[in-house]
Amino acid sequence: MAIIASRAAQARRIAPEDEYRLEEQVGFLLRRAHQRHVAIFADAVNGMNLTPTQFSALVKIRDEGGVSQNLLGRLTAMDPATILGVVQRLLQRRLVARGSDPRDPRASVLTLTTAGHALVERAIPRARAATERTAEPLSSAQAKELSRLLGKIAQ
Repeated sequence: MAIIASRAAQARRIAPEDEYRLEEQVGFLLRRAHQRHVAIFADAVNGMNLTPTQFSALVKIRDEGGVSQNLLGRLTAMDPATILGVVQRLLQRRLVARGSDPRDPRASVLTLTTAGHALVERAIPRARAATERTAEPLSSAQAKELSRLLGKIAQ
């Protein structure tokens, strides 16, 4: 593919320093890596009817013990429209319950139901395995470094 790209660039008389190789761009590579991980995650949680965004929400609700929808969106890096849809689906499946906040009766808090807690606890080992499978091409040190670098980019 690089040979074809170089030939095409030569045919258009583009100087090598002016070439733009999509396959070398961070955004393109991140999207490809994300697509691969999502496919691996879907395979790992097969039969659980769980998307990555739903899983993230369940884990954060579990971690917090109870959380507002607004804070859940921030904790999971989802915009308001996305977290609204995720929460609605989790409520419909009775994996999450909405109740009043004991500190502020005007506010509501999302908590895991018994079924939600059981599902997230069954899914976590599978998600961990999906992460390991995604990082298989890397050494342990490279996988740690990748996570560190992605964390810096994501800030």
